[in-house]
Amino acid sequence: MWQRIRSLIIKELWAVWRDPKGRAMLIIPPIIQMVLFSFAATLEVKNVEIAVLNRDMGGHSIELMQRLAGAKDLVRRVVVMHDEEEATAALAAQDVLMVVRFGADFSRDIGARRPASVDILLDGRRSNAAQILEGYVESIVDQYQGELPGAARGQQPTLVTRAFFNPNLESAWNTVPCLTAILTMLVGLVVTGLSVARERELGTFEQLLVSPARPGEIIVGKTVPGLLIGLIEGSLIIGFAHFVFAVPLGGSLWLLYLSMTVYLAAVIGVGLFISSLVATQQQAMLGAFTFVAPAILLSGFATPIANMPDWLQLVTLIDPARYFIVIIRGVFLKDMPAGLVLDNLWPMVVIAVFTLATASWLFRRRLQ
Repeated sequence: MWQRIRSLIIKELWAVWRDPKGRAMLIIPPIIQMVLFSFAATLEVKNVEIAVLNRDMGGHSIELMQRLAGAKDLVRRVVVMHDEEEATAALAAQDVLMVVRFGADFSRDIGARRPASVDILLDGRRSNAAQILEGYVESIVDQYQGELPGAARGQQPTLVTRAFFNPNLESAWNTVPCLTAILTMLVGLVVTGLSVARERELGTFEQLLVSPARPGEIIVGKTVPGLLIGLIEGSLIIGFAHFVFAVPLGGSLWLLYLSMTVYLAAVIGVGLFISSLVATQQQAMLGAFTFVAPAILLSGFATPIANMPDWLQLVTLIDPARYFIVIIRGVFLKDMPAGLVLDNLWPMVVIAVFTLATASWLFRRRLQ
């Protein structure tokens, strides 16, 4: 049995390597994606443009305008608007992310110690960036209010903020490790998704079915090559995150690799399931990408799962990327204990067993 499985593994690896297009697909796109995603997939807000509609032009409003423009990394330019229509048009055209509006009596009200308000108009199409920018403006206004003459400075509480696990709130520390889940999923699906479809197109699939190898052995022979390639790909991304972006790897490396192995087994099971249903490599690619897009969206990579509707949160339970992203973030940034790793590992084991067993059943049906 082991000799047959070994022969199948060698055959699969050789089939992948001898195909120039397949070899290029496994090497070039993951490298490009790793570099692009690492720098482009960021949740930080930088270099935004804001507009100011100042009907006051008093000393207090001008001082606040200058302070708003003071954060060079956050605000690239402050655009002065002259009327309401111009400000609304700039916001609608996405030329600016926010409009700050000072009323005509703003400085006069502050001088008379009457309540004075600053109106903020936000572009809700970019909700995350708008909320961050709103917090920045609120902090500027609160700080300025505390510096006004007559303010009870000594009675105001001092806010001291610390961020656990990511002290400088580096966006790359959050996104780059997660690319291990995203890119290894793509590689695992491509390798296994094209496997059976390629053999069908070449006419060797029927020969494989009538060979002495059993369906379970065929599944193992097609799983191991994708697993090895995915582990190599994952190792490159982990090294890239640690040595290039200086993301600390505080947890257990063997727990990380154990989780990645189970995760890849679950993904490969999905790939084999897809490849056993389609007839051509083009259909296999379409099936793989049909699975990848929802899997990434439901994984919690970009959108917190807790923000999703209850029924959609239930759907995420069958997404292996959901569990692996929790593990890889925890192992990288906070030395996740083995117990918590296992809590997220066993659902992936269930998914892997189900998908691989289903693929094996489909192979067995073809033998009948």
